[in-house]
Amino acid sequence: MELLKVLNERYATKKMNGQVVPEDKVEAIIEAARMAPTSSGLQPFKVIVITNKELKEKIVTISFNQTQVVDCSHLLVFAAWDNYTTERITQMLDYTVDQRGLPVGTMDDYKNRLLSIYGTRDAELNFIHAAHQSYIAFGMAIAAAGELKVDATPMEGFDADALDELLGLREQGLRSVTMLPLGYRDAENDWLVNLKKVRRPKEDFVFTLD
Repeated sequence: MELLKVLNERYATKKMNGQVVPEDKVEAIIEAARMAPTSSGLQPFKVIVITNKELKEKIVTISFNQTQVVDCSHLLVFAAWDNYTTERITQMLDYTVDQRGLPVGTMDDYKNRLLSIYGTRDAELNFIHAAHQSYIAFGMAIAAAGELKVDATPMEGFDADALDELLGLREQGLRSVTMLPLGYRDAENDWLVNLKKVRRPKEDFVFTLD
């Protein structure tokens, strides 16, 4: 299976060489994230693409000085909705109805059911749920990068509040969740590149209930 080969070959690149990733590959990686499944099809997150060097230099200082942030070609920031709102849910379901050519109001009952669930929950709990959805797309982007021979570094090690402020995310009703630097490895200076990939053995990872 080609995907398993890709997953075995990819690794969290620790040092990148600054080489630019072709735009068609970046677009394909983003499209993989866009096509990812999400709960109720709401896609409660956005992907911010950063190539500006000065901005990446600011971000690296709030990312524990992980140099991939500034040495990468494109930095993807996955930012989730800060809450589920009537407006957001209505907008997405109305768009779905329109795209499928269904009669107006077709999904109203389903919309009301979602609103009865999300509308009664704490905003922080709703954000956590939205963040979980963004991780699905995050994983798809990582796999797509591997298939395209683009190196990537899944990254949670950053000051999310500081990043939100820097990018003005809170004003957009968003909160940063993860980052994904895309680029190409600096094999001579990356301490991880030649180390064996280690995962727990299958018998310690899976159990079957017959």
